[in-house]
Amino acid sequence: MNGRGGGRGGSNNGGNRNWKDQQKRGGSNNGGNGAAGGPQKRPRNGTGNDGGDNDDDFGEEFLELEDQIAAELAADLPPEEYEQLNASSTETINEDTKLSWRRPSVPPLDVKNESLTLQWLDVDMTVGKRLEKNPAGGRVPGAPSGLVPILRFYGVSPVGNSVAVFVHGFTPYLYASCPASFMGSEASFRKAMNDRLLADRQRGGNRGGGGAAGTESNDLCLGASIETDKRSILGYVADPNQTFYKIYVATPNLVPTVKRVLEDGLEVPGFGRLHGVLTFESNVPFVLRFMIDKDITGAGWLECPKGTYRVRGEREKESHCQIEADIVYESLEGHRPEGQWSKLAPLRILSTDIECQGRKGHFPEAEKDPVIQIANCLTVQGEREPIVQNVLTLRGCLPIVGAQVLTHEKEEDLLLSWRAFVQEADPDILTGYNIANFDLPYLLRRADTLVKRAPKLKVFKELGRLRRTLATMKDTTFQSSAYGKRENVETTVHGRVVFDLLPYMFRNHKLSSYSLNSVSAEFLGQQKEDVHHSIISDLQNGTDEDRRRLAVYCIKDALLPWKLMEKLSVLVNYVEMARVTGVPMAFLLTRGQQIKVFSMLLRKCRQSALLIPNLPKNRQDEGTYEGATVIEPKKAFYQDPIATLDFASLYPSIMQAFNLCYSTLLSREEKQALPPSSYITTPSQESFVKPSVRKGILPLILDELLAARKRAKRDMAAATDPMEKAVQNGRQLALKISANSVYGFTGATVGQLPCIPIASSVTSYGRDLLYQTKAFVEEHYTIEKGCSANAEVVYGDTDSVMVRFGVPTVEEAMPLAERAAEEVTKIFPPPIKLEFEKVYFPYLLMNKKRYAGLLWTRPDKYDKLDTKGLETVRRDNCLLVRRVIDTCLRKILIDRDVPGAIGYCKHVIAELLQNKMDISLLVITKALGKSADESGYAAKQAHVELAMRMKKR
Repeated sequence: MNGRGGGRGGSNNGGNRNWKDQQKRGGSNNGGNGAAGGPQKRPRNGTGNDGGDNDDDFGEEFLELEDQIAAELAADLPPEEYEQLNASSTETINEDTKLSWRRPSVPPLDVKNESLTLQWLDVDMTVGKRLEKNPAGGRVPGAPSGLVPILRFYGVSPVGNSVAVFVHGFTPYLYASCPASFMGSEASFRKAMNDRLLADRQRGGNRGGGGAAGTESNDLCLGASIETDKRSILGYVADPNQTFYKIYVATPNLVPTVKRVLEDGLEVPGFGRLHGVLTFESNVPFVLRFMIDKDITGAGWLECPKGTYRVRGEREKESHCQIEADIVYESLEGHRPEGQWSKLAPLRILSTDIECQGRKGHFPEAEKDPVIQIANCLTVQGEREPIVQNVLTLRGCLPIVGAQVLTHEKEEDLLLSWRAFVQEADPDILTGYNIANFDLPYLLRRADTLVKRAPKLKVFKELGRLRRTLATMKDTTFQSSAYGKRENVETTVHGRVVFDLLPYMFRNHKLSSYSLNSVSAEFLGQQKEDVHHSIISDLQNGTDEDRRRLAVYCIKDALLPWKLMEKLSVLVNYVEMARVTGVPMAFLLTRGQQIKVFSMLLRKCRQSALLIPNLPKNRQDEGTYEGATVIEPKKAFYQDPIATLDFASLYPSIMQAFNLCYSTLLSREEKQALPPSSYITTPSQESFVKPSVRKGILPLILDELLAARKRAKRDMAAATDPMEKAVQNGRQLALKISANSVYGFTGATVGQLPCIPIASSVTSYGRDLLYQTKAFVEEHYTIEKGCSANAEVVYGDTDSVMVRFGVPTVEEAMPLAERAAEEVTKIFPPPIKLEFEKVYFPYLLMNKKRYAGLLWTRPDKYDKLDTKGLETVRRDNCLLVRRVIDTCLRKILIDRDVPGAIGYCKHVIAELLQNKMDISLLVITKALGKSADESGYAAKQAHVELAMRMKKR
């Protein structure tokens, strides 16, 4: 389960950028058929729909498992040949060099008296033979025969050794509604379901049934119990007694099959026919199911207690990890990320960049164009400098200070040297700029192209931690309301997380350009080496000095992504998000927002004996609701202070204050049975019971998230170690983002568990709070009440209002705003809180979501010129427009020189009309997100017209 890349670039259009820099800007996916690295994988979840969270995640996992098995080398490579090729792939590298790449040696490990601990980063699943003996003693849980699911956790020990832990005995299961008349039907139900599953397997109707990914046993339904101590999360029900089947199956791929059988109908002898049965938690990925049941957090610390695990010998190993152990799932312990367990292990990060010798005027193609250089930057989390920098070159190259230079006469030797470097260095994270969508797929396809003339490349694609298993890739489409639609290549390197910086930048930063050069200039104040794409072939065909120049350029391209990760605390923030939300780190890279909230909801429901239904698509809420409100702006240029009052975490606090949750929502029938004092009715006319009747699960989650955020901020303030401070900052940011995601989860109509009554209630309360704030301020801050002027709200948007108190100075406006925020807060139920944040003075209000002003947070000096929605911050305009608007605003707001702004604008227009303007100032950067014709866009767009003209050429 590894990372998703960004968009691969299009063809080379010349210009002043290197072709590699052009393709690293993203864009459409020209990734070919994805055949390298084994069979083409199925697209993930169609178009993704806000994150690609699929109802059938069990099936998805098993399709990945089948692809993994198909990717194994064993099918066409005898063990002797594999070992020979594996050994020969490193023959060209001397032992001293390999030693400089390796991890620390493994200290002696006494399994009877020492625990094995690791911070895990990646996890996957396979099926294999049942563990013969429990290292802790006692029976081995799970299916008694046949192939069983095995979870593999990959991580790092506190001293930096790589570890793989194979977890045995955890059995997949799901819940289903059980009619009262079926009490006592467990044995009959199990037999009927098992017979049906066997029949399906014989017909080949079960994905993964039979064959390598299925089970050899005839015990497919392992058991069924009837449970009466749980209830559905959907709706408040006064009578808590609900009856459910808990159904255990042999392998995870059988869970969606059982769901389908129960929906279609199953005859249970002696009890009748089950039909249209609603299942619960049948859409929980198997890995996530295990993590929730064992209370294991993402990217957290695992412990195999002493005497409960068995370390495999070198000949038994299935991975390249230094330590490989077996343990029964009941013995494995997960630690909460607190105290010593909040620290990060010495994780190894490898940043890689490749250079290809393209043909003139063509974008490099793996089938035709050779890889000529591969640069690597190997670092350890927490270290300030790389521990290894090297470049592998095709043909000779002069030495480079601070870097190893390894030269090769044949391209296949160059590729195998890089493969040897990856295996020897054993990184936990592979990173780069567009590495998942360009560099890695190119290397895999190039190896496929060369393997006929160089059979030793058969082992090249074994880049992960599993022996005899190839790296794979598949074309995917990711679509969400937040990020739009993106075509990607998802590259899987087993046991290593592929973390691509390009999609991270797309998701987290609004920039006018996403080229590595532009991003590095923005955040690092550095740029790439000056090598134009048109001279790469000339440099490669030149002297050793020429190739050295290219190698320096390539090394810089590998170094910059690591520097960006460090500067922006990318890894720390993602680790903390995985810990807070309880999902594997790869889920954060390959899925949308919903899986994070779904995980938190599942964990809290487990504590409260609640079950989450897997609603059929036709039963999910598909209605719409009114969103946030905007108070009509009073457009003007205000030359007196405008105070801004903001609600702190408005939507989460509304859900907390009014107990809005799936489990507190009242149906009409339940509402009639309760006294009016026990529930509230929202402005959207939905009803929810009060906390005194039942505290909602969503408010409980929010209470814990926000309380944990306060602790993290307190710990961050007290921390003296920079790394600890960064970890706590990443944690508090993750907690804030997670709290704000809860509302969106309920309002996503195509999602895991949409609930329009909750979402509409939240936004309706938000509108009411905004208007109540406006009314209170305008009623209480008047001349009649002793103020120097009548206050007026000149604008309001979602969670903030902008108030003109009528005072001439910032010093006078600030205490009024603070007092108003305190008084308004008192009229609302806790934890809803209005805060004074800033003052604009002066303030230019042009329209809804379009304004500018000097921002003041203290009375003595303004902080900055702040703009919202204007061309200075919009990325869909040329640089000239941004510069002109910015200069005019500065003249108006800072210099208070309106005539000067008008004069400047006239001067620029005259320069433009006389053709005196630098053409580079007129460049517009826009993505072609729809079909390149009039049908794709409602209005004419300049970039669409250009695309159509280029198409006609």
